[in-house]
Amino acid sequence: MCSIRTAESVCAGHPDKLADQIADQILDDILYDDKAARVAVEVMAAGRRIIVTGEITTNHRPRIRESVRTALARAGYSPLGILIYVWTRRQSSDINAGVTTSLEARGGDSSAFALQGAGDQGTVYGYATAETPERLPLVLAHRICERLDTAQVEGTICGIKSDGKAQVSVRYDDTGTPAAVETVVVSVQHEAGKDLAVLEREVRSLIVAPACQTYLPIDEHTEILVNPSGRFVEGGPRADTGLTGRKLMVDTYGGLGSHGGGAFSGKDPSKVDRSAAYMARLIARTIVDAGLAAECEVGISYAIGKADPVAFEVDTLGTGEYADHILTAAARDVFVLRPAGIIDVLNLRTPRYRDLAVYGHMGRDWPRWEQTWRFERDLRKAVEPRAHRAATHR
Repeated sequence: MCSIRTAESVCAGHPDKLADQIADQILDDILYDDKAARVAVEVMAAGRRIIVTGEITTNHRPRIRESVRTALARAGYSPLGILIYVWTRRQSSDINAGVTTSLEARGGDSSAFALQGAGDQGTVYGYATAETPERLPLVLAHRICERLDTAQVEGTICGIKSDGKAQVSVRYDDTGTPAAVETVVVSVQHEAGKDLAVLEREVRSLIVAPACQTYLPIDEHTEILVNPSGRFVEGGPRADTGLTGRKLMVDTYGGLGSHGGGAFSGKDPSKVDRSAAYMARLIARTIVDAGLAAECEVGISYAIGKADPVAFEVDTLGTGEYADHILTAAARDVFVLRPAGIIDVLNLRTPRYRDLAVYGHMGRDWPRWEQTWRFERDLRKAVEPRAHRAATHR
């Protein structure tokens, strides 16, 4: 039976994404001065006001207003005339105590990475598929938004502005193989004098067609809707309030994989809803890249102040070469799941989070959670003896 899967992405100037970029610019600038800083900031962008609040513990004085202005300029907005309100405080001493000295360390555990506890409780998920690293609809939506931003900056399409979004629906055949791009919806902010018929032709030919060409070309049956609401002159924070953490599906797997509900942007890596989500992604993608499954979802659950996860599970959604319990046990041996270990393995104290705040945190080449070649061989070696024992005990 055929199915249709849909995912969306947003441009750098979308108000929610603007808030994410500001939060991660603040984080980057703080980590540049103090790699051990604890940061959890939230941003609201409304009209000509930017509000920054949250908890920051650092040995250096944060340059928050400077960070906000930098992020605004990078996202295509002039910082002139923007009012910036800042209200931050230090991290709770209770939370700090649990993160600094884990439950295991308080019990005498001195093994590797035992000292640091999780910064919060909750479950994170990682996902990967052989179809593409994320899912095809999400990849296409990201590419469309990226091309829109490039066209605005470079002037390839005249008269468009920073705000915009894209949604792509892909039809799959009975075997689960992508068959066609069913529908593409693009909304992009534009100047008042822009001819909408010209804009539609430009978006179709310069944005949508090349973005899809590499993966699944559009054809005469593809429905393409450009600014279906009509005029889109007023955009960004002037038209719609932006908040950090409101584009969780854009950041991860387009709603086509599970999500624990924790946002990424503005949080230092002691917060497992960010760091452990990256590790879960690495594990899921390694399983797929190693040929052990065609599709995989990994779930990891933590308790605040505890270093070891309280639950860990691999689910290959019926596509695994081996039973899921075998892959789960092998992955626990190969991958470090304690927060301090995750930070070390994935190099998460390096300030480059602003680059992740648009077009998704997954599926890129440079982050360590995408570099599966470092673990594929070890994972296969860990699986083989377990699979052999399971076969002999049948």
